[in-house]
Amino acid sequence: MADDAPSSSTFAGNSVDSSINQDELIMKQQREIEQEISETIPLVGDLESLQTLEKEYNEDPVYMLKVKDLSAKYKYIRRTRPDGNCFFRAFSYAYLEHLVTDKQEYEKFYEIAKNSKEILVALGFPQFTVEDFYETFMEVVQRVGEHAGGTLDELGAIRQELHDKFNKQGYSDYIVVYLRLITSGQLQTEHDFYQNFIEGSRTVTEFCRQEVEPMYKESDHIHIIALSNALKVGVRVRYMDRGEGSQVMAHDFPEGAKPLVHLLYRPGHYDILYA
Repeated sequence: MADDAPSSSTFAGNSVDSSINQDELIMKQQREIEQEISETIPLVGDLESLQTLEKEYNEDPVYMLKVKDLSAKYKYIRRTRPDGNCFFRAFSYAYLEHLVTDKQEYEKFYEIAKNSKEILVALGFPQFTVEDFYETFMEVVQRVGEHAGGTLDELGAIRQELHDKFNKQGYSDYIVVYLRLITSGQLQTEHDFYQNFIEGSRTVTEFCRQEVEPMYKESDHIHIIALSNALKVGVRVRYMDRGEGSQVMAHDFPEGAKPLVHLLYRPGHYDILYA
């Protein structure tokens, strides 16, 4: 064989190198897309008229019918970043915002929130891990409580402070992490019930480790059921998809509860709705 003739191993190597380079390019592109999303979309946006959805879907007759139905029930939408944490971020923002004007509901929630760390530690979550997230979560909850039911100026100030905190990655992500832990704790506490919602052979604990506790994992019915039960908060989710009919169907969690939080679900994403 001539010295400069390529061997079969060289071809194999080039093939592997080419495959690796392609994978790296795809991953790099994905990271760039995620970075672009991060830089252009706030974690929690400003209040917008629901008419912005009409502009978004003005060339889609199926969705336009559903937007018109939604517009008959709600006036405003607040968008959240589509990063897999949108349910937890939308829920916590909307609920804390509601508590600003509902002192009685706040007192009920405060007791649940205050006792949540002990429940998680008793379930086996490491105290030093839980503590950091708990303290940040309770700091925001207590700030809301200091102004709940206050004057118009106080309410305006705490709403702005809440909005600012939710758009600071540190605060915002810590709140999301803590709600993920509460959700996991609820699922494991009532594991016999929730096991019925998990497909395949995974245990509830395995499901929690893989689908609930990690950041950026999207949420499904089971997450909403567990969190709404854990915090005793009514949530109404409006589902806007390509299903039959012109109406945006609603689902209340837990069933029969008065909804204090209203969310819009479009495939893979949650935003906040306001009547």
